[in-house]
Amino acid sequence: MMYVVDGLRGVTQLDNMLYVVTSESIIMTLSVDTLSSLGDIYVQGMKHPSDIVVCRHDRQLYVADKNSCIWRVSADDHSYIKWLPTESTTDTFHVLSLSVTSRGLLVTSPRHLLEYSTTDRQLLRVVQLPEDMTYLGHGVETTRGTFVIGHPGRSQQCQWAVSCYHINS
Repeated sequence: MMYVVDGLRGVTQLDNMLYVVTSESIIMTLSVDTLSSLGDIYVQGMKHPSDIVVCRHDRQLYVADKNSCIWRVSADDHSYIKWLPTESTTDTFHVLSLSVTSRGLLVTSPRHLLEYSTTDRQLLRVVQLPEDMTYLGHGVETTRGTFVIGHPGRSQQCQWAVSCYHINS
């Protein structure tokens, strides 16, 4: 089976549904079993989606809108809100990718991992990484509480590496 998607930016799954976010700012819903289209979700105001994840506990999709915000979209009724702006009066960050942790939503920005509570949008922690790790691509939390991070390798060659870090909270 195959379903062709132009401008694919991210994929996530909840129950028997796949959610695919595209560069056209559309969230496509597909059947896991048949890859047939079940309709599209349109988020007015979403401009440059770069990733999508789902939290199984609250049945919400979280979509990174590059350099703008994170949208929260209900998997059930498709309602949405601009959930987390990436600019405030004190800080600005760029969203590269998203993942779900045991405590909330993990946002990968170029130099930090930021973990937010999905219930109240509070910043739970900022994961600082070694100085020689100059750019992050993606981060996930393991079931052991460590973080696995994709980043450019430290050699002179153009390569990416995966590193594991235990962070004391």
